[in-house]
Amino acid sequence: MEYEFRGSVIKQVESIIQEAVSSAVSDIHIEPYEKKYRLRYRIDGVLQEVAALQFNQKEAMVSRVKIMADLDIAEKRRPQDGRIKFRNHDGNEIDIRVSILPTQHGEKVVLRILDKSQLQLKLESLGFNDDILKDFRNAIHNPYGMVLVTGPTGSGKTTTLYASLNELNTSEVNITTIEDPIEYNLEGINQTQVHEEIDLSFSHVLRSILRQDPNIIMVGEVRDKETAEIAIRSALTGHMVFSTLHTNDAASAVSRLVDMGVEPFLLASSIRLVMAQRLVRKICEKCKMDYKPDPQILKDLGLQEDKNYIKGAGCVECNHTGFKGRTALIELLVFDGNITEKVLQNTDAGELKQVARKKGMTTLREVGIEKVKKSVTTVEEIYRETVL
Repeated sequence: MEYEFRGSVIKQVESIIQEAVSSAVSDIHIEPYEKKYRLRYRIDGVLQEVAALQFNQKEAMVSRVKIMADLDIAEKRRPQDGRIKFRNHDGNEIDIRVSILPTQHGEKVVLRILDKSQLQLKLESLGFNDDILKDFRNAIHNPYGMVLVTGPTGSGKTTTLYASLNELNTSEVNITTIEDPIEYNLEGINQTQVHEEIDLSFSHVLRSILRQDPNIIMVGEVRDKETAEIAIRSALTGHMVFSTLHTNDAASAVSRLVDMGVEPFLLASSIRLVMAQRLVRKICEKCKMDYKPDPQILKDLGLQEDKNYIKGAGCVECNHTGFKGRTALIELLVFDGNITEKVLQNTDAGELKQVARKKGMTTLREVGIEKVKKSVTTVEEIYRETVL
């Protein structure tokens, strides 16, 4: 994928954004270096270099983005964050989150495109298999308790929570969220933005929300003991609470909360389910071909060398990457009697995972291997995104 953006700086910035929206790009990176001004798009979770922009226009381009985001064009020493409302060729309004960061050779710009028309708000469209979807639905439809979604940044946690809230969103329930930042505006849901600079933190807002008679609460992220304890006690007093954590797998979420200072008995009494999630790229349907993966990777994944494996050759449809779209890998830790007992005993994450596997939990890697066998993705994707 290579483009050449010409014309005035105003037209160049508009063309860059328009091209990104048309190509289903999630993030635009405009990066200054000593002798180069680089443009990259993140497509399906992977950055791709698009073009070398005109080096002598780097300050003008940053200023143009700042003007569009209503930021201070004179401030070049400090990071700045803002938003742009952009109307594309179809007439749809696209929300764009702007981040400006001073670097050694100038200011780097990252634009995150939040296109609501591309947001998947149905759980069925997220890549859940039938058994996992059934267990997840059973958990979120409880009248009270806590559901945690874990994974690294960019693993689709917020999308999963939004899809969950969308399914529960009726006129009979009061749903309130605390987010940092609010990524998409959801009709019928009360969304609150965290502002740490005025002491409007997750814990502070959560206390206020509890006086608003909520049925369902979404806390964007559990970052500290205070927020964790308020959220858990909310789940114990008749509220359904959703939140996220940054952990590598489902079992590690329990250890993380204990490390924060939360008592194991509170976790055992409140949590209904922990879900770990990853996103992997799907093989392009237009250019599938047979290939032989690296034997060492197959060995590490426990796969046979003499089987047929599929990848994308690369075509116009997938911008010659061999991939188009992404699917989720899901690992569910359901809090039944055995798991609850182990949590009460403050069992470490490794042993907790082994107990869950004996009860039928499928790990992220095992889910990924099944998707390889069904030719949904490649062995390299699973090897890159999962661990034993």
